[in-house]
Amino acid sequence: MIVAIATLALLISNGLSIGGFPVFYKSIRQEFVQIGAVDSNQAESFIGFGASLTFLTAGIISPFAGWLIHKFSVKRMAVMGCVILGTALVLHSQTTSPTLVYVSRMLMGASLGFVGVLAMTVLVANWFVRRRGTAIGILLTGTSFGGVLIPLFTAPLITMYGWRTAMLLVSLVIWLALIPCLILLVKNSPSEIGLLPDGDNQTPLKTQVTPTASTGLTLFEAMKTPIFWIFSLCAALIFYPIFVTSQQFILYLQTDKVGLSAEAGALAQSALFFVSVLGKFLFGFLSDKIPPTRVMLLCCSIMFLGTLFLINLTSKTAFMFLIPFGMGYGGTFVLLQRLVADYFGNKDYPKILGVITVVETIGAATGGILTGRLADSAGGDYTQAFSLVIAVTGAALLIVIILNFMANNINNKSNSEHQGASELR
Repeated sequence: MIVAIATLALLISNGLSIGGFPVFYKSIRQEFVQIGAVDSNQAESFIGFGASLTFLTAGIISPFAGWLIHKFSVKRMAVMGCVILGTALVLHSQTTSPTLVYVSRMLMGASLGFVGVLAMTVLVANWFVRRRGTAIGILLTGTSFGGVLIPLFTAPLITMYGWRTAMLLVSLVIWLALIPCLILLVKNSPSEIGLLPDGDNQTPLKTQVTPTASTGLTLFEAMKTPIFWIFSLCAALIFYPIFVTSQQFILYLQTDKVGLSAEAGALAQSALFFVSVLGKFLFGFLSDKIPPTRVMLLCCSIMFLGTLFLINLTSKTAFMFLIPFGMGYGGTFVLLQRLVADYFGNKDYPKILGVITVVETIGAATGGILTGRLADSAGGDYTQAFSLVIAVTGAALLIVIILNFMANNINNKSNSEHQGASELR
């Protein structure tokens, strides 16, 4: 039940703010240029900057969100995040001002701090220890399913009613589905209903907490370890190509050089996230069987090999890039969330994940802004911008190799935070 609702939360929240939102971009860009709100020479930067604001705001607010989740509860904060996201979509659908577009994109990012990956990963980590990798792998398919499903039913709505009405219509899923599910069905931890993690049958006293709730490193202890900074750099480099591909590749596909239609671009966007679903589930499952850092190396290698198809990209090679990149990106996304708990424990998990999320989003936002500016400087051509994606993904692979050497003495197959903390020291 918890995994299902948390996955639904990511499907809706990430789908409406990040993964599925690019299907609106072309219509928004065309209208804002047509009415004179945005200069045609800055149209790509307008879209890229808005997308980056969402991700950057999510990262900046993550430590604060982690503190609030730790102080109050995931459930309360998630409901608040839904209200923020619904309000942001309504605002965006009504404005003709670029400034208010940026405000709405920032609100979308703020909502992700409370009902996005950080919050839902904390919720699932509370409920699973022994099967954490599989559970988080299933959970994070929600971000991909959002990218698969939102474009498929939003694109026809845009065609029939225009992007503004379509945005209002899709926002109803927040108010009518997600908020009621969170309020009525979510419990913050198994101890609230007298259960143990992993769905075990033993029913301890209601006051008993999960075995890992108070073990591991504090945030400041984690920040004193070299592996924290190497891992953070790794996360930033990985999120650069993930963000750029998920947000701006659809625009690259619709340029004259590649030549895909808006409908074909939406299909490619869905295909990217569909393939990433397989990667998230497969590599999340594998991380329960073999050392997770090794799985991370495999995922990043697949991502890098996929980016080589960006060299001289055509409509035929576009999907040859999307398939391996999507698989690898899905796996790395799961492993980044899991390894935070494996390396540093659950004692300050929301806070540590929040700080690392800041670093991730700096990398992602840098990618979005730089890609938009490079495309504008090239007259709307994304070739140079995506050549940089190849280089950054290669750098990420090198850092993952270093991370494997650094983590060589950590027993990644164990979920005991005490043992992980002692090995880090």
